[in-house]
Amino acid sequence: MYHSIVRRNVEKLFDALGRGDVDYAVAGMADRFEHIFPGDHSLGGTRHTPAGIRLWLKRLLRVLPGLRFKVKHMAVSGWPWNTTVLVEWRDFATLANGAPYVNDGAHAIQIRWGKVVVLHAYLDTQIMIDAMRTMEAAGVAEAGAPKIED
Repeated sequence: MYHSIVRRNVEKLFDALGRGDVDYAVAGMADRFEHIFPGDHSLGGTRHTPAGIRLWLKRLLRVLPGLRFKVKHMAVSGWPWNTTVLVEWRDFATLANGAPYVNDGAHAIQIRWGKVVVLHAYLDTQIMIDAMRTMEAAGVAEAGAPKIED
């Protein structure tokens, strides 16, 4: 039963991001956590605070307009004090030049007492770098901005 609740909550998180609901995503984070997004681009880096992840999520939605996710597979293990969730997904957006953005990836998530303490993304960073270059060339300066880290 507990694992079903976790699955449902993680699916709601991905749906919330697709609606642009940053507040929902931030509310699920612990007071201190580790959010790792790989790559040498404006979305790369590591964040540890709700303020940092809020800035990052807002940037994510600005540089990848219309971002939405399709959860492909999810595995949940553990108990409320130490839960591990692995989510395989595909995300979609439309770049400023009209080209589609599609990337496949996964999140490794650790949850303690209902709050995310670790969220590590794994994805094709070259696809992300190419998308950020396209967006920057189209005038979205933030796509070439320094990483948000705290």
